[in-house]
Amino acid sequence: MPAPRTVLLTGAAGGIGTLMRDLLPDHGHALRLLDVRPIEEEPDAITADLADRDALRGAVRGVDAIIHLAGIPLEAPFGKILGVNIEGTYNLYEAAREEGVRRIVFASSNHAVGCTPRPGDDDPLIPVDTPHRPDTFYGLSKCFGEDLAQLYWDKHGLETVSVRIGSCLPEPTDVRMLSIWLSPGDCARLFHAALTAEHVGHTVVYGSSANTRLWWDLSTARALGYEPRDDSEPYAGKLIAEQGELDSGNPAHARLGGEFVTDPPIWPY
Repeated sequence: MPAPRTVLLTGAAGGIGTLMRDLLPDHGHALRLLDVRPIEEEPDAITADLADRDALRGAVRGVDAIIHLAGIPLEAPFGKILGVNIEGTYNLYEAAREEGVRRIVFASSNHAVGCTPRPGDDDPLIPVDTPHRPDTFYGLSKCFGEDLAQLYWDKHGLETVSVRIGSCLPEPTDVRMLSIWLSPGDCARLFHAALTAEHVGHTVVYGSSANTRLWWDLSTARALGYEPRDDSEPYAGKLIAEQGELDSGNPAHARLGGEFVTDPPIWPY
């Protein structure tokens, strides 16, 4: 699949969206931006809610692909998650189907399988076909998004790469992130691979860098042409000195989803 000429980036004002606005154009993608909040430094960005189906249909019209980052990124009451992350994602897929868009990159999350026990040092990496085990309503919404993507591939031929993103930050900020960190540069490389690989159908991949302490299997991401360049290990000494090693007796350390399993951060809006 040739590099898409125009990609709609939803959630363009968010943390990952802001990073990708700077990095994805270097991979040859022209971005059309959408967020529920105005982006002052991007006067051409579309300001629209995922509940506005007419606005979504206009936003996707004429694009070659979509990167769907928009949504509530933390835990919230189920009603809020339902409206934004579940119904909003459905609305976007319907708009894409109606306008003939053929490829979506869906920002899933490690929290779709967050209650999965983290592997020990001698255990195999967690495969992408591990059963859904969400740790929150937020994680549940990502399970829905992956299943919705499968439905739209099977029934409508709309391809999706669902990326179970770890922690995409300029650098890891705690010991758990040493295993699931996705550098911004690798995130852009992964999204580019997901946009340009041929015949993806519905493919689920884990989104992280090539971390020495990696917990999950990156083989499906590499099969798309993803070649991660970064590793969290240079940050390990400082973080472990400050925080100590992970304790398997601590429920927040024993499961893939970390504190989302025990005391999830709450979306404040």
